[in-house]
Amino acid sequence: MNYLNTTNSNTVFKDIILLLVRVFIGFAMLSHGFPKLQMLLEGGKIEFFDFLGLGPTISLTLTVFAEFVCSILLILGLFTRVALGFLIFTMIIAGFVVHGADPFEKREMSLIYLSVYLVLMTFGPGNISVDYMIEKRKRASDW
Repeated sequence: MNYLNTTNSNTVFKDIILLLVRVFIGFAMLSHGFPKLQMLLEGGKIEFFDFLGLGPTISLTLTVFAEFVCSILLILGLFTRVALGFLIFTMIIAGFVVHGADPFEKREMSLIYLSVYLVLMTFGPGNISVDYMIEKRKRASDW
């Protein structure tokens, strides 16, 4: 019971939770990115929010990169913080620009994703990740 009142953390438990959060939030975002990928690959006229003024096709491509490719990287724990940078940027645009004038219910999902991404950016991917295996191998080769 003392564990509930302490700021110490069990590193194994923390790593398992970080893995579960990465995998869950990564697959959840894939469900948003995959339909956009299909829209991009269909080849028809693309109607998408042009958030950078580069045109709807480039905006959709960048969004697909973040929501689909970076979600896969997040699930694997590979280039995690770089992938999170793209995902954070995308959720900021979605929450404050695309849905900026909408009621909170429309913005809520992107803000929840943003919150989780910020937590993952702060704590990193954990020890159950490809990033950790790469870092561990680098440290071993430095000896």
